[in-house]
Amino acid sequence: MFDIKAIRENPETFDLGWKRRGIAAQSEALIALDSSLREKKTELQECQSRRNVASKSIGQAKAKGEDADDLIREVADLKARMATLEEDVRSIEEELTQKLGRLDNIPAEDVPDGESEDDNLEVRKWGDIPAFDFAPKQHFDLGEDLGQMDFEGAARMSGARFVILRGDLAKLERALSAFMLDVHTTDFGYEEASVPLLVREQALYGTSQLPKFKEDLFEATTGHYMIPTGEVPLTNIVREDILEEEKLPLRFTALSQCFRSEAGSAGRDTRGMIRLHQFNKVEMVSITTPEQSWDELERMTGAAEQILQRLGLAYRVLTLCTGDMGFAARKTYDLEVWLPGQDAYREISSCSNTGDFQARRMNTRCRPAGEKRTRFVHTLNGSGLAVGRTLVAVLENYQQADGSIVIPEVLRPYMNGKEVISRP
Repeated sequence: MFDIKAIRENPETFDLGWKRRGIAAQSEALIALDSSLREKKTELQECQSRRNVASKSIGQAKAKGEDADDLIREVADLKARMATLEEDVRSIEEELTQKLGRLDNIPAEDVPDGESEDDNLEVRKWGDIPAFDFAPKQHFDLGEDLGQMDFEGAARMSGARFVILRGDLAKLERALSAFMLDVHTTDFGYEEASVPLLVREQALYGTSQLPKFKEDLFEATTGHYMIPTGEVPLTNIVREDILEEEKLPLRFTALSQCFRSEAGSAGRDTRGMIRLHQFNKVEMVSITTPEQSWDELERMTGAAEQILQRLGLAYRVLTLCTGDMGFAARKTYDLEVWLPGQDAYREISSCSNTGDFQARRMNTRCRPAGEKRTRFVHTLNGSGLAVGRTLVAVLENYQQADGSIVIPEVLRPYMNGKEVISRP
């Protein structure tokens, strides 16, 4: 969400930023709409002022026994005009807010230009891609052969893009979640939170899922939406707050179920756990001052990388190009884990700095010590990690020729010391 005043003062900067995202120039139309709004407001104020003077004159004329008919007609005309202007102001304000609310954030200067994921920039790789002396299977074949991953049973009760995990695989998913939370809270200072899974429209507007991406959400009949990511409730913890700068950054983490309609993914990843309507994710959110946010993005990305490194999973880090970056982000790093069954890297985390984009929508500010002035905070979010996709990666990277799965050492304390998952 942008301040129209900033667009008026720097139209070329905004148009250039949108052009880098493949969006046509917007500033001229927005400035014209804002100019019309300010003109209507000025006329409304003038009418209010004139009505007050005329109303006072009516009382004075009547007190003197003078004819006040002309003044009475003028006041009636002014009231009618004011009613029209008030409706015009309301309508234009709504239109301007809607248009500003649908505009993508401006990319940071060091974000590579590009049109699609093919133009993303590889920053680094970590780990060795495992070599097998057999043809590695994909996770769904492994899970079904173990008798602990059931897509057909889930489909009978819920339809496509759901899964039932049983036995050791269900326990392994829980182990991964607990391991991730322990690393983020103990080693990286994130505060764990348990958050609502149902939120109101204003929360989703604050973190930019609404109004533009409504089709991706599951809406309840109570005026609530199921959260698509833990980013929504975690970031909204500070909604409409004024925070003391010396207490920043604030860092939150949570394990939550997430719900997405996957409206735009027809035909993609239709089998398996890569793209489900319901999945678990450990989310990280940071609230910082403007000066802290770029260092915090590197720190957050490093926290997500630590999970993969301790699990011994090979991955790469990409800087997303302007054409592949999310709506609210100024800069995003994607972590892609190696999946032997697919013979490819697949996304497992995104870490983004949104600058003050979400803070403006939530009206969240910070105040320097001893000062009265406030300014908008910066917000960051990142997956640390998507639990289901991490389970997929563990299954495919730690599979053995007989279809059993070696449990990574760091997870064995969460699995009662168990070392291998085999078919019961």
